[in-house]
Amino acid sequence: MNTLVGTGSLIRLALRLDRVRLPIWILVTAGLVLATASSVAELYPDEASRRQIATTIGSNPAMTAIYGSVYDTSPGAVVMWRLAITGALLVTLMSIMTVNRHTRQDEEAGRLELIGATVVGRHAPMAAALLLATGANIVVALLIAAGLAGQDLPADGSFLAGLTFGALGIAFAAVAAVAAQLAENTRTVTGIAVLVLAVSFVLRLVGDAGSATWLSWLSPIGWLQKAHPYAENRWWIVALLLFVAIVLVGVAFVLVGKRDHGAGLVRPRPGPPEASASLSGPISLAWRLHKGSIAGWMIGFVVTGVMFGSIANSATDLVKDNPQVARIVEQMGGKSALVDAFMTAILGIIALVASVYAVQATLRLRSEETAVRAEPVLATAVSRIRWALSHLVFAVIGAVVMLLVAGLAMGIAYGISVDDVGGQLGNVLEATLVQLPATLVVAGIAMALFGLAPRYVIGSWAALTVFWLLGQLGPALQVPQWLMNVSPFTHVPKLLSDISAGPLIWLSVVAVALMAAGLAGLRRRDIG
Repeated sequence: MNTLVGTGSLIRLALRLDRVRLPIWILVTAGLVLATASSVAELYPDEASRRQIATTIGSNPAMTAIYGSVYDTSPGAVVMWRLAITGALLVTLMSIMTVNRHTRQDEEAGRLELIGATVVGRHAPMAAALLLATGANIVVALLIAAGLAGQDLPADGSFLAGLTFGALGIAFAAVAAVAAQLAENTRTVTGIAVLVLAVSFVLRLVGDAGSATWLSWLSPIGWLQKAHPYAENRWWIVALLLFVAIVLVGVAFVLVGKRDHGAGLVRPRPGPPEASASLSGPISLAWRLHKGSIAGWMIGFVVTGVMFGSIANSATDLVKDNPQVARIVEQMGGKSALVDAFMTAILGIIALVASVYAVQATLRLRSEETAVRAEPVLATAVSRIRWALSHLVFAVIGAVVMLLVAGLAMGIAYGISVDDVGGQLGNVLEATLVQLPATLVVAGIAMALFGLAPRYVIGSWAALTVFWLLGQLGPALQVPQWLMNVSPFTHVPKLLSDISAGPLIWLSVVAVALMAAGLAGLRRRDIG
C-alpha cells in the first residue's frame, strides 16, 4: 500500500480540528510583526535617528547580542532588525505545536491507532501535519510580505522578509517531525524542539556579541537575520532554510519506519518495580513530575537576569539620544530615570515569562487527566482537591522561585555594573516580587478553566497572549486605557516609590478567587 495514502483526508481533518486555533496563530503572528514594524517606523522616521540606533547598537555588545546588529540604515532594514526575534519566535512555536499536535500527541492519545486501522499509509499522518504547518507558514509569509510592502517599503525586500520567516517556520516544523520520532510523549517532543530553538538563539547571541561570528552561521535564527532584506537581499538564505527542512523531513520519514507505533526511537528508562517511600503522596508525586521543568526554567531565568542586569546601565544609552524611544520606555516603565524605566519594563517581561511556566504547570493537571493517569491516583484515598492542589502548589511556588532567581541574578549583575550590589539588590528584588500577584492571576485563569470548562483550557494561553500583546504594543500603539486594564500586569506598580498595597491586594484576591472557582468546579464535574 502507498504509505502516503489518506494524506488528503487527514489534512482536511486537521483543518477542521484547527479551524479556530490555526487562524488565530496566523493572524496574531502576522499582526504582531506588522504592528511592530509600524511602531518602529514611527520611532525612527529619519536617517539621523536610524544612524544613531545603528551606532548605539554596534558599540554595545550586550545590545547586539539581544537584538542583533543593524546591518543597514534604510527604513526597511531597521524594521527587519527590530522584528526579527519576535517574528522568529512566533513562527517557530506555531510550527512546532502544529506538527506535534497532529503527530505525537494524536499517537499518544490513541487517535492515530484508530485512523491507522483504516486505509491510511504509515507516513500519511506526518505528511499531513507537515503540509498543514507548511501551508500556515506560507500564509504568514504572504501576509507579512504584503503588509510590509503596504507600509511603503520596497516590495523585493518585503517579500524576502516574509519568505524568510515562512522558511524558518517550515524548518522548525521539520525539527518537530524528527523529534516526534525520537520521543514517545508530547512533552518530550516539545522539549526537544524548543531546546533546538533555544540553542539556535544562543548560537546567534554568542556569535553576534563576540569575535566568533561564525557561530551565527550555525543557527537558523542567525540565517534569518543574515538575509538582509532591503539591503543585500540574500535570497539564497531562503533556499538554505528550505534545504535544511527537506533534509530533516527526509530523516523523519526514514525514522518513521524504524520504530513501533506508539513508541519512540529513544526508549524511556524503566523505573523500579516498586515506588519508593518518597512517592507515597500526591505532593511527592507532583514534585517528581515538576522538578525537571522547574530546574530547566530556573537556569533560563538566571541567564536572563544576568544578561539584562549587566546591560541595564548601558542600555540607557539606547534611549537618551532618541526622545521617541525614551517616551515609549517611560510609558512601559514609569516616569522615573530611564534606567529604572528600563528595569521595570524588563521585569514586566520576565513576569510574563514566569506566567508561561505557571500556566504550563497548572495545565499539567489536564494532561494527567486526558492521559488517564489521574484516575489511578484518584482511585486511592486521594481526593480531587488534594490532587489538584499538589500541582497548583508547584505552579505557585515555581512562579515565586522563577521571579526570585531572576530578580536575584539581575540585582547582582546590575549592582556589579554600578559598584553597588548591596544598594541595588534589595530594590530589584522588591520590584520583581510586586509582579507576582499578576502572574498568579494568569495561573488562576488556567485553574478556573480546568475546573469549570476543561475543553477550553487553551483559553489560558490565549489570555496570556493578549496580556503580552497589550504590554508590548499597547503603549506604542496608544491603545485605550480601558483595554490596557484588561491585563493584570497593567495594575502592577510602575515604580518602587509609587507602590500601593491596594492593586496588589486586589490582584491577589482575584487570583485566589479564580483558583477557588476552579477547585470547586473540579469537585462537581466528571473526570476524563
